[in-house]
Amino acid sequence: QTLRTLFAMRQLLPEWTPQWGVLLAWPDAHTDWADHLADAETCYLDILAALLDHEHVLLVCRNAHTREHIHAQVAARGIDAQRLQVVIADYNDTWARDFGPIAIRNGELTQLLDYTFTGWGGKFAADKDNALNQQLPWQLPLETHALVLEGGAIDTDGHGNLLTTRHCLRNPNRNPDLSEAELTEQLKQQLGVKDIWWLDHGELEGDDTDAHVDTLARFVDEKTLAYVQCQDTGDSHYPGLAAMEQELQSLADQHDLTLVPLALPSAQYCREGERLPATYANFLITNEKILVPIYGCDTDQQALNALQSVSGPRTVVAVNCRVLIEQHGSLHCVTMQLPQGAL
Repeated sequence: QTLRTLFAMRQLLPEWTPQWGVLLAWPDAHTDWADHLADAETCYLDILAALLDHEHVLLVCRNAHTREHIHAQVAARGIDAQRLQVVIADYNDTWARDFGPIAIRNGELTQLLDYTFTGWGGKFAADKDNALNQQLPWQLPLETHALVLEGGAIDTDGHGNLLTTRHCLRNPNRNPDLSEAELTEQLKQQLGVKDIWWLDHGELEGDDTDAHVDTLARFVDEKTLAYVQCQDTGDSHYPGLAAMEQELQSLADQHDLTLVPLALPSAQYCREGERLPATYANFLITNEKILVPIYGCDTDQQALNALQSVSGPRTVVAVNCRVLIEQHGSLHCVTMQLPQGAL
């Protein structure tokens, strides 16, 4: 009963909660970016430029040599580095959204939760990524959980509702010993959510995450959901995304939400001819902006306009993330917002 009372004070923080800044991990030759390193670095510098003019960045890199290289690149781009904090630690790859800490409010306190990261159900080595949060210089308490959970798998309206997909959270490669009821109870207790809105449809080709919700549907504010819409009946994504659209419409009717469709980007392929998981839903909300990934597609401007129409006081800023989808993620996947007081 006491434990239940303690957990009842918790609240998963929505992305628009005032931020200290954003966590990033630098792409280098020891990550999967080795074949695309110059383009990946350019993309990361674009992200830094879009962030550092108004909030902090905690940037993890592997060694002192790389740290010097980063500072030189930032200076060469004319980016103000006053809000940049570079720390040295080891990691497997750069998907900060999925190994970074998840922020909650616990009564009057803000707290960081460190979940178990297994490389999306054991697909990739993730031991160093999983250990990273324990090595970073947090000023807020860090609470460790055995539950396997990635930041990209969940989204919230900040009022106790959690949006997620069954294909990810109920995947036997994540928490196979838990029933849905047991998983739901743990999420409710640890994250302080009251209701879980499960989506049963929608997944992008080339997505390693088993349908992370941040590739499909996202809260822009407490009453607005932006989602990927496919209108081409000949596209392989059409059946799943059309079914997801119906699920979201039902949620919108029930909870008085505004839905904002984001076009599925024109099909993008890697050199080997496999389709890549391009999505505009992988945007990042910061204190003053909404950073939106674009891919050099004819659908880019349409998505920017759609998000601008619901961005409120925030400025919508495009970041070319074409290189990021080569490794099956995008802008939201490489960033994790950090609450005020984090550092």
